[in-house]
Amino acid sequence: MEETSREAVATAVQRVAGMLQRSDQLDKVEQYRRREARKKASVEARLKAAIQSQLDGVRTGLTQLHSALLDVKDIQSSLADVSKDWRQSINTIENLKDVKDAVVQHSQLAAAVENLKNIFSVPEIVGETQQLIEQAELLQAHRKLMELECSRDDLMYEQYRMDSKNTSDMNLISIYFEDVQGLSDELAKQLWMVLQRSMVTVRRDPTMLVSVVRIIEREEKIDRRMVDRKKQTGFIPPGRPKKWKEKMFEVLEGTVSTRIEGTQAVTREADKMWLVRLLEITRKYVLDDLIVVKNLMVQYLSNCFHTKMMGHPELCSECDIHQLEPLLPREVVDDLLSKYVKTFTSNITGWLRKALETDKKDWQKETEPEADQDGYYQTTLPAIVFQMFEQNLQVAAQIDGDFKEKVLKLCLKQMNTFLIRYREEAVSYKEEHLRDRQLPQCYVQYMIAIINNCQTFKESINSLKRKYSQSSGPTDSDAPIERTLNEVAKEGCQFLLDEVFLDLESHLNELLTRKWLTGSHAVDTICVTVEDYFNDFNKIKKPFNQEMTSEALRRVVVEYIKAVMQKRITFKNPDERKEGAERMMKEADQFKFLFRKLAAGEDTDWLCGAITAIAEVFKLTDPTLLFLEVSTLVSKYPDIREEHIQALLAVRGDASREMRQMIIGTLSENKVSHSGVTQSIFKDIAVPTIAMTTMTTMTSMATSKLLK
Repeated sequence: MEETSREAVATAVQRVAGMLQRSDQLDKVEQYRRREARKKASVEARLKAAIQSQLDGVRTGLTQLHSALLDVKDIQSSLADVSKDWRQSINTIENLKDVKDAVVQHSQLAAAVENLKNIFSVPEIVGETQQLIEQAELLQAHRKLMELECSRDDLMYEQYRMDSKNTSDMNLISIYFEDVQGLSDELAKQLWMVLQRSMVTVRRDPTMLVSVVRIIEREEKIDRRMVDRKKQTGFIPPGRPKKWKEKMFEVLEGTVSTRIEGTQAVTREADKMWLVRLLEITRKYVLDDLIVVKNLMVQYLSNCFHTKMMGHPELCSECDIHQLEPLLPREVVDDLLSKYVKTFTSNITGWLRKALETDKKDWQKETEPEADQDGYYQTTLPAIVFQMFEQNLQVAAQIDGDFKEKVLKLCLKQMNTFLIRYREEAVSYKEEHLRDRQLPQCYVQYMIAIINNCQTFKESINSLKRKYSQSSGPTDSDAPIERTLNEVAKEGCQFLLDEVFLDLESHLNELLTRKWLTGSHAVDTICVTVEDYFNDFNKIKKPFNQEMTSEALRRVVVEYIKAVMQKRITFKNPDERKEGAERMMKEADQFKFLFRKLAAGEDTDWLCGAITAIAEVFKLTDPTLLFLEVSTLVSKYPDIREEHIQALLAVRGDASREMRQMIIGTLSENKVSHSGVTQSIFKDIAVPTIAMTTMTTMTSMATSKLLK
């Protein structure tokens, strides 16, 4: 036994070592854990089925021994004594507390040894990070820097918790990680260099600028988290908070100031036409530059011209700027605005296309998407899209309200076209996955992010309208946008449920079969699988999460009732009918318990009750009372059809032809319209053709008898 255990441990170690050969594979640990957990659940279900089969055999053997052997009472008495002794021996388990404590301590030490691997790899990661910074791979470099800082900060925090006054150990950790601060400073230099050249970078390589902003946003989140922890524990890592966001605005403002001041080649004293020259040079650069740093540019231009020119003492008493005529004729302004709109339309189409292409590349990653502060999966697409809209609307707002409203409507129109493309790409993503369900590895997680993005898009659109719209009424694009977003989210939820039911297909096919009647554990496996998937689906935002859970319950119940209607089994005797009915009731309770736990909504009892109501029809022992039981079923679920009842009676196995005709005929005569019924389930369930043929034949025979 010990040798087998050692072999199992060695095999497991070798398997884990094969999965985690490189440091970047640590990001996949959670994914590996889920995959192994699902395999474990499947194996446990099969083992449980095998054990149950063995127990059933033992039970049958004991039953035969009871009827054949006279000394069975002696055996029962001995077993009772053994059971009594066993109960008494339970108290001795408490004496093993020291052993349990030792096991817990061993587990903690094992975790500490495992963390040593990360500590030993620090020099290697430092070198890789330095190389990435030199190669201008800023996002990857920052990811590795965060890993190093996280390891350092966690070690310092644990040391602080154990002994906050032990400065020597703190210094030892700081010395070991001293290169990390240097990497942070080097990365910061690269960021400020990119920002200083932002007017050039945004034209040549806009993705580099986006990367810089994403890095700064990450650091801001870490700063906030560390400051919050300091309030609770008193500990904050060295170098925090970095305040890179404040530094970013300082760099941008300095860049803008330098840009404007650099255009002033001469002064009033050197050239009387200095203002004309300054305005001409500014005209050439200002439109392009406003796209990058328009807010800071407007602020600086305002300060520059009002303080240096219009605020001059000699002009204050001579000129009222509110009485001056416009610098440009109205037709020139209209022409410029028209050109701006055309250029903006062309640019925004290209930007949206590139943003979607970048997001699609992320869908293929082997790492899970980032989560927001509430733990919901998301991608950066909504933030990038609405940052584009926000920037252009801020420019439009500087002109006048009517033009701002026009640009807002144009943004919403472009958004509608973009979302149609977004929906098409989500469908293609699902179809690609179905060709090989192993790829992409994080398909479920990114499909969840796509669904959550729909809610983010809705919130962002409403935010833009509140901020920039002068009218509270709806626009022409509101309804199409709302409809498309709902369709994307609904289809995404449907794709995820399809993924679940593909894994459940073989187990659903076992329902209401001979194997099911003799002890299948198909429903146990179905419940375990659904709950495992919904651990991931908890990362879906409301209301989509709620709707998806309700739809999952409905599909499970529909598939179960379909198994009944397909007549996979016909009960042979009252014992089989009773056993089958009791199993159906038990499994209906399992579904009810699971989906109450998953918060499926108010329909849980009603939907699961359909299985219980069908079981009551099977459980009835007196066939003469079948009509009353079927009538009860019809009253609870008025959308049930005659072919459904025929199928149920066929599965029951003891209803005579005359009984079937009487039940169907009486129900047809007293049929009540259910057009006003809001809830339905049987309308989605088709009965196989063979059942329809049988019903038609029986109806024809009944008609012939009536004619005779």
